[in-house]
Amino acid sequence: MAGRKNQNAELRKPEILEGYYRVLIEEGLEGTSIGKIASHLGIHPSLILHYFKNKENLRLALIELMIGKFKSQHLLTFDHIEDDAERFTALINMIFSYKWSRTVDPGVHFGFYYQSFRDANVAVLFREMFQWLRNYLYDEFLIFNSKGIIQVNDVRKAADFIVTLMEGLEFHAQFLGHDKPFAEFAETAKQSALAVLKNKLI
Repeated sequence: MAGRKNQNAELRKPEILEGYYRVLIEEGLEGTSIGKIASHLGIHPSLILHYFKNKENLRLALIELMIGKFKSQHLLTFDHIEDDAERFTALINMIFSYKWSRTVDPGVHFGFYYQSFRDANVAVLFREMFQWLRNYLYDEFLIFNSKGIIQVNDVRKAADFIVTLMEGLEFHAQFLGHDKPFAEFAETAKQSALAVLKNKLI
């Protein structure tokens, strides 16, 4: 019986988290409640509390799900590309793409980003997410640097720079883009990144 309950929990929890995510997109952090999540999913609110105990656990579980989306292997798997230069190009194209920028809805992403300034648990999870991305790029850049695909003096600083540039794209799209296509300024940012990475500017 316990095994069946655990199996049911493993099936229902992702469904509830996905419902929470969808309600957040529609209602924002301020307008989201367990009642609205339950209504969206067509379940009783007590079922959400049964699996997550309280709203805080639910929120932290969703942030962990967001981190999982950023780590999604199908977006950052380039092992099928044998040529090193082509593999580097594929990586850069992906991380500066609209597809990557919408890995998580920006309204949800920055809503939790705001909370990270006031909630230590959220801050820890966000730090983990950005450090994971920085470390992933660091490992990749080490390889590309050793093979002459890029030329940087400080690989860790280069990875920090690229993560910061990637995050800035969303701020530009929201506040400075004037309804222009995301890809337009993303291409400018990507070319700036390539100039830095290929010319020992960092």
